[in-house]
Amino acid sequence: MENKKGVAEIMSATMSGLREMVDVNTIVGEPVTTADGTTIIPVTRLSMGFCSGGSEFGTDKSFSGGGGGGGVKVAPVAFLIVNNQNVKLMPISGTAETTFDKVVDLIPKLVKQAEKLLAKHKKKEEDDE
Repeated sequence: MENKKGVAEIMSATMSGLREMVDVNTIVGEPVTTADGTTIIPVTRLSMGFCSGGSEFGTDKSFSGGGGGGGVKVAPVAFLIVNNQNVKLMPISGTAETTFDKVVDLIPKLVKQAEKLLAKHKKKEEDDE
């Protein structure tokens, strides 16, 4: 019976540690007010993972062992901007995570490079005339 209490204590301590790291201010941050009266409130995404386990050893189960762990990931996703009775949500563009996202992110850059090349080619043709 005492072995079960040990594993339960491990689980409880791990969860308690995670609770201490995360509070409501982790998701919706502290508001910041600018000189013109605009209030900016950061908003984040929170991901958590948790695991624990234990075991009893020996024929009389006199030895026990266990462990636990957890992790938290906090990523900014947007800002709420409040001014003059208006509220706007300004999303933050994240980094590209997939190959498709990376290609889509490159399109504006490629278009600009193509425009420069066309302009350069057109100028060369005009100079040759």
